[in-house]
Amino acid sequence: MADETETGRTRRAGRGRHIRGRHSPGALAHSSRNRTWLFALVSTVLVLGIAGVSLALTARTKSAGRADTPPGTSSTTTPASSSACPLSGVPAAGGQVPRRPALAIKVDNYPSARPQSGLDKADIVFEEPVEGGITRLVAVFQCQSANLVGPIRSARAVDASILDQLSKPLFLHVGGITPVLSLIREADVFDETLLARGSVVQNPPSRYAPDDTYVSTAAGWGLRPNDTAPPASIFTYSSTAPSGTPVTSLHIPYSQTSDVTWTWDANTGRWTLYYTGTPATVANGGQIAVPNVVVQTVRVTYGPWVEDAQGGLEVQSQLTGSGPLEVFRNGQEVTGTWQRSSLSQPTRLVASDGSMIALQPGETWVELVPSSIAVTTTAPSRAAG
Repeated sequence: MADETETGRTRRAGRGRHIRGRHSPGALAHSSRNRTWLFALVSTVLVLGIAGVSLALTARTKSAGRADTPPGTSSTTTPASSSACPLSGVPAAGGQVPRRPALAIKVDNYPSARPQSGLDKADIVFEEPVEGGITRLVAVFQCQSANLVGPIRSARAVDASILDQLSKPLFLHVGGITPVLSLIREADVFDETLLARGSVVQNPPSRYAPDDTYVSTAAGWGLRPNDTAPPASIFTYSSTAPSGTPVTSLHIPYSQTSDVTWTWDANTGRWTLYYTGTPATVANGGQIAVPNVVVQTVRVTYGPWVEDAQGGLEVQSQLTGSGPLEVFRNGQEVTGTWQRSSLSQPTRLVASDGSMIALQPGETWVELVPSSIAVTTTAPSRAAG
């Protein structure tokens, strides 16, 4: 649930009094001088007061992050001259970051939902554990776009915690249970359930319910055309790789249906994704591959809400505080801790020496792994000598 910030305004009104009376000419001159001096004093106080209010409002706006942008206006939270994509660190096409917010889309990851569409165009993908040991995805777009993203499914409680760090993104999903929807409404997001936005939904002929709800990123951003503020960065990026331990693969056994392996491909400089030993592809046939994999070990509890007809309890992942961290880039593993002081703050990737772990510019896949699951890695084999 998003941290709440008091935004109420206190208005102060002063009351002036004018007293009439009879005065001698000298007294009138003296009174005139007093009025002149008083007028100057009051004017100065008013100017200083207005300036103070202006500074206070500016400070409050900066501390509150992106606000709802009124129609016909544009926010300038991120400078328009910025040339690096905020959520991937790569140079923006044409040297200009698109003036639009982060667009987060809830994508199914059950075997019957694969291959999904659009995941290869996301700047960041969060893989989250949900009921029954399966995982679902939150695909976040900003610099790149996709003609088709999906299949889109319902929200989960952890989504609010994921999205709060993305500078008030648009969040597309197809509903959810009542307590989860309450969490989403209270989070720092623009909640856009596609149950009420049928005009933007696409239903590919080769897909069947419940895996037939898709949308284009253009249609998603089109739901809030006046929101032109790019998000703030949540990670740091550098083409210089930090010192780490060489590895060729990592394995995350969420469950039988979501048994994850990432394998390093030195030829492409990317980690390639497999589920239960089978290449994970997108609908156009390409295998999912990213320069960065972030493994964030989190504390998980279950309940108090029942999520599905089989009695599966809602998974609650603790995404504030700190925990073990593994960052995989350039064929290496860098260990440290993830730190997040509050939901309104981004997750910091901190090395053992206290420095920030920089990611390779490019797409990132964040694995939110319960602390009960052991993540294993494979070291490179030694060349015969």
